[in-house]
Amino acid sequence: MLLFTRTAAALLGVALATGAGAAPRAESALECGIAADMAVVAHSLAKEQVQRAKANTIMARIYDVSQSDRGKELMKDIIDAAYIAKGPSSSQEFAEELYSTCMKSGGDMDQVLGKKL
Repeated sequence: MLLFTRTAAALLGVALATGAGAAPRAESALECGIAADMAVVAHSLAKEQVQRAKANTIMARIYDVSQSDRGKELMKDIIDAAYIAKGPSSSQEFAEELYSTCMKSGGDMDQVLGKKL
């Protein structure tokens, strides 16, 4: 019984790890545009050294994603990427890179947001 429990737990862990590492995909050009807009705001907050918790609150007020788990996850991933020191030097460059990648890849923004499948 213990072996079965360990095996089941290991398989569940693998299943969660493979799906949890990827940012949500944009489902339309409009969503790519919204993600790019979020990138401008998030990057600007990061450059102004707004505390991360306050940035989360500000972003949540601007982009009402409370009804969408995909939206919440995407916003979190964009804020995470914006608060990393590496990357484009301006908010405009960050947004353009995110939008371009999103449009060219059918909504996959992992390359910019630092996620891997």
